[in-house]
Amino acid sequence: MEQTVMYKAMLFGALILCALSCSKPNPSTESKEETSPQAAAKSSLAPELAGMYTEFTLTADLSGLSDNQKKMIPILIEIAKIMDDIFWQQAYGDKDAFLNGITDPEVKKFATINYGPWNRLDEDKPFIPGVGPKPKGARFYPADVTKEEIENSSDESLRSLYTMVRRDENGKLYSVPYREAFKDEITKAADLIDQAAALAEDAGFKKYLTERAKALRTDEYYESDLAWMDMKTNPIDFVVGPIEVYEDKLFNNKAAHEAYVLIKDMAWSERLARFAKLLPDLQRGLPVDAEYKKEMPGTDSDLNAYDVIYYAGDCNAASKTIAINLPNDERVQELKGSRRLQLKNAMRAKFDKILVPLSEKLIAADQRKHITFDAFFSNTMFHEVAHGLGIKNTIDGKNTVRKALKELSSAMEEGKADVLGLYMITELLKKGEIEGAMEDYYVTFIASIFRSIRFGASSAHGRANMLRFNFFAEMGALARQDDGAYRIDFDKMGEAMTALSRKILTLQGDGDYEGVKALLEEKGAIKPELQSDLDGLTKAGIPVDIVFRQGVSELNL
Repeated sequence: MEQTVMYKAMLFGALILCALSCSKPNPSTESKEETSPQAAAKSSLAPELAGMYTEFTLTADLSGLSDNQKKMIPILIEIAKIMDDIFWQQAYGDKDAFLNGITDPEVKKFATINYGPWNRLDEDKPFIPGVGPKPKGARFYPADVTKEEIENSSDESLRSLYTMVRRDENGKLYSVPYREAFKDEITKAADLIDQAAALAEDAGFKKYLTERAKALRTDEYYESDLAWMDMKTNPIDFVVGPIEVYEDKLFNNKAAHEAYVLIKDMAWSERLARFAKLLPDLQRGLPVDAEYKKEMPGTDSDLNAYDVIYYAGDCNAASKTIAINLPNDERVQELKGSRRLQLKNAMRAKFDKILVPLSEKLIAADQRKHITFDAFFSNTMFHEVAHGLGIKNTIDGKNTVRKALKELSSAMEEGKADVLGLYMITELLKKGEIEGAMEDYYVTFIASIFRSIRFGASSAHGRANMLRFNFFAEMGALARQDDGAYRIDFDKMGEAMTALSRKILTLQGDGDYEGVKALLEEKGAIKPELQSDLDGLTKAGIPVDIVFRQGVSELNL
């Protein structure tokens, strides 16, 4: 590398280190060094990265909305943008200093998609010269924090879902509640939610918005989660706040801010409503000993289809969510169950633009006829429903599964939902509750693994995908042909599904951290042959995921 390029890379590395060390909540104890435009990265984007995403415009039919509901949507989008700003701070640091330091428009676009200089779909590898590895705790913790420091501390607030962890001038760790760490943003967002609530015509939606504004101001989300569960009939939905813990790869303790603005598809939702009521019966039939299925899922769960019109924050970072299962609070799930939101327009985009072209390369020619959107929709839907199955607390009663499995809990939970979703489909087909051929669901399920594996194995979903792929391959449920395509053995698929379901449910119920760690180390990585097949998809110009054109202008409001 020429000296000038090396010098620029070093300067940009200094910019990154500064952004990671600066702390908004307590600037008096952190570096105040200003970032410099001269530290901008001037490298171009690698060709294999330039085609990773294909664009898709988020729209929906708004003709059925009232005038007040149409007035509300721009307000909700404005709130979502604030969640996006907060997520930037949690994931990386100073967004403006970072992006303004990048002169190449393609690099800047890719950095915006990834909310930082690390490629989220390639093990978080830096794509800008001079940038070090991404801290496992993102910016929720000091960059130099160790797991032992957090685990050995008696300060429970360090492990809260809703705090940022910082060091004082003596090096001691302390926490800053989100309501204080992001005070200006939270105040503005909560005030805007109150404005939206004033426009709400549906009593349930009005109550939810009012409670959510309170939650942002207090970091107490239980009552707003209950209110969201009770909101059944409003055509607009709004998921907002600190929710998922995937960004915290150190402990899975910190909830990251995000937002979705959604329009309910009433016709599709009516078709799906009955499935949530079948959860208790499906729970009783799980292929595991009784003590691992003793918790009964709430019967107040519901299942609906939506068109998304805006993504922001955590859910918008790199790979895009196509289904939601919330709330995450185990207390709410046990009392009322959860809500499953199928994001139909985003799902269709991924099916048409990625899954179908991919299957032409990696699925045996005579089995490609089994790739269908209905199977893709159902597999995705029952993945989310399956989050409600199994147990949330270890069988010894000492802990929640999430706390017992620490940073590995999300990977195990996603793995559980993957395989139990397929189990549910198998059982519902036997009972005549759903239509279609089992072969459609199985082949589309495997094709979807290939699609999701391309997100990389560093995320919880990625590790779950690799666990599933390797486990099924070892049991003979799929095999690679000489032409590089994969053939599914339908009989062995059922056997593999049952075996993996039993294994995951047992590990979760036992709270077996070491057992989960060993399983993921053994089966959670992408093997060279598969990586070569995935690289072939990139060479063929098949995108990895989608990026959105979205906002008020796209909605013609």
